[in-house]
Amino acid sequence: MNPRTLALATIIAAFGILTTKALLDHGFWGILAPHFQSWGGAQVFTDLVIACLLACLWMVNDAKKQNLSPWPFVALTLAAGSFGPLVYLLIRESRAKLTT
Repeated sequence: MNPRTLALATIIAAFGILTTKALLDHGFWGILAPHFQSWGGAQVFTDLVIACLLACLWMVNDAKKQNLSPWPFVALTLAAGSFGPLVYLLIRESRAKLTT
């Protein structure tokens, strides 16, 4: 396993643990609710939405070059945020290693 693949797998695992802990402690709405209680929270939420949409656009364009279907990763991004691009990068890196 190359260093990039290991780093991505570690990030996904750590983020997964953090997300699971947050969901168990606060639930889905408990994670989202603070973003609707102040302009600061709304700004952070909007920033995350923009970043995820930009990541989706990048994945769609990049996946064409990689002969991958971007739609599972776009769907994952829309449902679970950063997990979509992170998993896409992991799959992309794994496939690149197989072709070299």
